Amino acid sequence: MSTIEFILDSFWNSQIWLPPNVTWKDIEPNDDIAYANYRHLILPLPMALVMLMFRFTLERYLFAPLGVFLGIKTRKKRQLIPNEALKKVAHVNRKLTHSELVGLSKRLDLSERQVERLLRQQHAQYKPSTLVKFCETSWRFLYYLSSFLFGVFCLWDKPWLWDINNCWTNYPHQSVPDDCWWYYMMSLTFYWALAASQFFDVQRKDFWPMFIHHITTICLLSFSWVCNMVRIGTLVLLIHDCADIFLEAAKMAKYAKYQKTCDGIFVIFALLWIVTRIGIYPFWILHNSIIGAPKLVEMFPAYYIFNSMLLVLLFLHVIWTCIILKLAYKFLFSGQCEGDLRSSSSEVEEDSANGLREESIYSHKG
Repeated sequence: MSTIEFILDSFWNSQIWLPPNVTWKDIEPNDDIAYANYRHLILPLPMALVMLMFRFTLERYLFAPLGVFLGIKTRKKRQLIPNEALKKVAHVNRKLTHSELVGLSKRLDLSERQVERLLRQQHAQYKPSTLVKFCETSWRFLYYLSSFLFGVFCLWDKPWLWDINNCWTNYPHQSVPDDCWWYYMMSLTFYWALAASQFFDVQRKDFWPMFIHHITTICLLSFSWVCNMVRIGTLVLLIHDCADIFLEAAKMAKYAKYQKTCDGIFVIFALLWIVTRIGIYPFWILHNSIIGAPKLVEMFPAYYIFNSMLLVLLFLHVIWTCIILKLAYKFLFSGQCEGDLRSSSSEVEEDSANGLREESIYSHKG
């Protein structure tokens, strides 16, 4: 046995991933029970490429024209001064030291204040336009809406939606219905595509928390699929999609400058987020997974791994809830939703023109 085979066999030890006295052979798909097939986890990777192409096609031929129709303009880029040194420094994502600023001032034969102003203007040329952000947001809105509606369609007649204890009935000997198969595969496809596109999409200030969220979700979905914990996984997906619909809709309204519509949708989003992510998720799903499941199923090591990942998601929910509450606090005193829940550094700078806190163009995007 090679080293790689030994590592894989050790990692996928059935005593770790499955309940006692159950082996991988016991949950191989057969004519009687359509178990989750681990081989299918490779399918979301090529499907993610197809989804990305589909997304970019929609952005170009549907969302961009829609944005223009709503009055969103594409910023025309122009070269401020033909200077390679300035263009190179404009790409630097850190604060320049005073000595660097002085050196650049001497090289360009300009005052330090002029250099700072030109750098700010030059840096603005690399910011994504409002139309680009509108297109990205429109794609996520379309996906979350479609995913949530399909999830409701899939789960409406499933017994575990109405009694969560059915997630563990006869576990792990549970069939995966065809509609739930598609629900899982499309969700994995979306998060793989999202994790990849995050590196060339608009850079948000919560880039790393979101990346951790995507990877945790992929791991959670993949491991739960391998261990046939599909029922509890579908409930987690359903809870996570519904609030995101209104988040993306509020951002679309803000980019189109429908401020009152944005404010109204934001209120709905904030309430729905708190109810689902801070209410239903921990007190229904996590409570059942941590307290209820041990009464129905013999425990095994992977069970604690899954619960750990569910707790990581809860921790991220708490972080984002704090951001939402801060925005809600500003909303109560200003009368409108200021900024974007997941604003990029460029959006923060745009808000500073309206009297909000200004962030230096040299600050590292975090």
